[in-house]
Amino acid sequence: MRVAIAGAGAVGRSIAGELLENGHEVLLIDKAPTAISVERVPLAEWLLADACEITSLDEAALQRCNVVIAATGDDKVNLVVSLLAKTEYGVPRVVARVNNPKNEWLFNESWGVDVAVSTPRLMSALVEEAVSVGDLVRLLRFSHGDANLVELTLPEESALAGTQVGDVQWPEDTSLVTIIRGTRVLTPTQEDSLEAGDELLFVAAQAREEQLEDLLSARRSDAVS
Repeated sequence: MRVAIAGAGAVGRSIAGELLENGHEVLLIDKAPTAISVERVPLAEWLLADACEITSLDEAALQRCNVVIAATGDDKVNLVVSLLAKTEYGVPRVVARVNNPKNEWLFNESWGVDVAVSTPRLMSALVEEAVSVGDLVRLLRFSHGDANLVELTLPEESALAGTQVGDVQWPEDTSLVTIIRGTRVLTPTQEDSLEAGDELLFVAAQAREEQLEDLLSARRSDAVS
């Protein structure tokens, strides 16, 4: 997979390093000469250019990229890069960094963003996740389909504790994708039972989050079919 990263600061370089370790091709783009530190990520390709300029993106051959990551510290730049990547080059997957949570509402499909990652929101979500049992925590927003990655730790008193996954009447537009049980990461099957203390990860439509939280947290006699 070929990935272009706009922004060669600490965030961009860290992402590049991880992707390279996983065997992907990575191109780092930055307009600041001081940011071009080839020795820090020697296996990456580097381009000294303004990622908001079409000529720069032509030089980067963005049409060959499977993923573009807009990882600069400027939300305006990240939006422009995302829009150009999607509309001018047809990049299948565009991931954008949100620096200011007040701008998060802009990072959607109308600006070419498939996945928006807000560091402040993610950090606060991880804090909530560490201390909250029975409360739904939003970890990540997906622009397409208005869906979110959400987490809930199943409380002791939940009516679903001891229930098989296949017996639960899940809300529409929700999917249980992972069960984290202690040190184990489980891909749920219909026969798997839910246990108190399980961390449950869902992809769910935002409109269904409250219904999902009620189902998982409350003592409900109608929680199972």
